[in-house]
Amino acid sequence: MAGNHNDAFNLKQHLQMVFKSMKRLGLVFAGAYFNADKAFDTKAARKICFNHGVIPNMAENKRNRKGVKRGRPRLFNAEVYKRRFTSERSFAWIDKFRALLLRFERRDAYYLGGHPIAFTMINLRHVIAAQ
Repeated sequence: MAGNHNDAFNLKQHLQMVFKSMKRLGLVFAGAYFNADKAFDTKAARKICFNHGVIPNMAENKRNRKGVKRGRPRLFNAEVYKRRFTSERSFAWIDKFRALLLRFERRDAYYLGGHPIAFTMINLRHVIAAQ
């Protein structure tokens, strides 16, 4: 696939697949927030979230609009949006250490089992530093 597509490429299909998988697993997600950055702010993503009972919490992407958007304001909770950094930081840690860890681990279970330990150690470091 070419690298010149936007972040929301095939987002509609991926969101539908994720919600179907979560329903199949019996997870209850009605009323939960779908926290995403401006790149994922599309009509299709918001509609899918509403159809599944999830609250889309995305900062509005102005898309070079010259005027103010008409209609009711979109749902956006800034406090919940700020907490998105915690998960983003975790994903960055995974990307950062993946190449190093995969070199030494022979099984996926060992690699995935190390995540909770690594995240706990990193988060404890921040808690201790804050005290």
